[in-house]
Amino acid sequence: MKELFQHTAITDGLTVRVAVNFLPEQSRIEAGKWFWVYHIRIENETGETLQLMTRHWRITDARGHVEVIEGEGVVGEQPVIAHGRSHDYVSGCPLSTPQGSMEGHYTFARADGREFTALIPFFPLAAPATAG
Repeated sequence: MKELFQHTAITDGLTVRVAVNFLPEQSRIEAGKWFWVYHIRIENETGETLQLMTRHWRITDARGHVEVIEGEGVVGEQPVIAHGRSHDYVSGCPLSTPQGSMEGHYTFARADGREFTALIPFFPLAAPATAG
C-alpha cells in the first residue's frame, strides 16, 4: 500500500512530507494517553548533498501546552541525503489529549559547512471521535 503524505513543506528545493496516523492499539484512552505515528520523507532537490544535523519540534496539545523537542538527527541518525535522493523515517508522538499538533524544522549542513534550515509542515494530531 502506498503511503499517503497529507502535509508538505518546501524550503529552497528540500521537500518534507508527513503522513500521520492515530494508533488506537498504542493508546490508553482510559488513562488519558493518545498515540500517533508519523512517517517523514525528506526529498533533496537542492542541487547539493546535505546532512541532517538537528531537529526542532513544537508539539502542542488541546490544552495549549507546548513541548519543544530539540536534538541531534532523527531516530538516532544524521543521514546524508544526496541531490535527487530522499530519506524516510518513522517516529511517534504521545499526548495527554485526543487532539494536538506538531511542526518544526531541521538544520542541515552543506558540504562547505554552511547551515541550511528546512521547515517541517504543521500537521494536526486528531484521534477519531470514537477513540476519545
